Amino acid sequence: MSDEIKIQLTTTPGNKPDSSNLSFGKYFTDHMFIMDYHTEKGWHDPRIVPYAPIALDPAAMVFHYGQAVFEGLKAYMTDSGKVLLFRPDKNMERLNRSNDRLGIPEVDGEFVIQAIKTLIEIDKSWIPTEKGTSLYVRPFIIATEPCLGVRSSYTYQLIVILSPVGAYYSGGLEPVKINVESSYTRAVRGGIGYAKAAGNYAASIKAQENAKKEGFSQVLWLDAIEKKYIEEVGSMNIFFKIAGTVITPEINGSILEGVTRDSVITLLKDWGVPVEERKLSIEEIYEAYKQGQLEEVFGTGTAAVISPVGELHWNEHTMAINDKKIGELSQKLYDTITGLQAGQLPDTRNWTITF
Repeated sequence: MSDEIKIQLTTTPGNKPDSSNLSFGKYFTDHMFIMDYHTEKGWHDPRIVPYAPIALDPAAMVFHYGQAVFEGLKAYMTDSGKVLLFRPDKNMERLNRSNDRLGIPEVDGEFVIQAIKTLIEIDKSWIPTEKGTSLYVRPFIIATEPCLGVRSSYTYQLIVILSPVGAYYSGGLEPVKINVESSYTRAVRGGIGYAKAAGNYAASIKAQENAKKEGFSQVLWLDAIEKKYIEEVGSMNIFFKIAGTVITPEINGSILEGVTRDSVITLLKDWGVPVEERKLSIEEIYEAYKQGQLEEVFGTGTAAVISPVGELHWNEHTMAINDKKIGELSQKLYDTITGLQAGQLPDTRNWTITF
C-alpha cells in the first residue's frame, strides 16, 4: 500500500457550532478519511475527502452479519496552539484485537495514526478550546461486500470522522445513579465482549433505555453465567475503592480493555494506591457498603474520562456512596488525566503525541 494520502478539500465548508454549547457526537467536521480493502489488494487507496454520506449496496455484509468495529479517541488543542493525541497507539492495538475477533483484516496502526493526524491538521480549526471540550476521533471499519453468504467479507472500508464535542455529561462531573442490571446480558466470555464491536453496543441499548425510564443514568452489567460478578457500567470500565484498595474486574474475555482503564491503573500504582484486578461480586460490594468500607465508585472511558457513581441500586437495596459526592481519588484521577490530555501536566510516560 502506498503511504501517499490523496487529499480532496471541500468547496463548501460548514458552519462551526458554538463551542460553549456542544453536545456529544452531533456535529462533524468538513472532511473524513477513507481507505479500502480487498483480499487481492490489501488495504489501498487512502484518501481524505469532503464529509458526505457513503453509498453501500443493500446487500453489504455489514447490514446482515454485523462485521463492524470502531474506536474512539480525542484530540485536544494545547495552550500553545499545538494538537495533542492521548495514547493513540493503544487505540490502534485494540482496533486490531477487535479486527481479529470479527475476522476483519488488521490495519497498520502507525499509518492510521498518521492519517488521523493529517485529517486533524486539515480540520484543525474545528477543535474547540472551551474547558472540557475536544475533537472526538471515530475510526471505524465496515464490511462492504454485497453478499448474503455467512462468512467474512472480501472487501471493507476504514473511515475516520471527527466531531467537536463538549463534556460527555453536560451537567458536569456529578455522581450518577446506576441500576444493577438483572435481566439483560451485555456479553459472555468467548463472545465479542472484549472487542469494540458495534453489536456489543446494540445489545446494551434496551437495558439502558429501561434504566433511564426509572431515573438512572446507566446500568451496571453482571456476568452472563452466574449473574453475580461485576463487568462494566454502561459502556465503561468500573472501579470500586473499598477500605483504601481500588478494585476493578479483571480482563476476562467479555470485558473491554479500556485505554482510560489502563491509564487509571498505571496512575494509581504510581501514587502508591493498592490496586487489584480480580473477580468482584455484587454481594461483596453490598457487604462492603454495609460495613462502611465502600468509599468511592467510578467508571472510566474515553468519552467521559471519569464518571463518579453516587448511588447503586441492586434489587431492593440502595447504596449511597460518599454522600453522593465525587470522591477525592476520582477527582484527582480526572484532573490528572484531563491535565495530561490538554498538555497542562508533564507527560513522564510519553503517552501523548503533539503535532
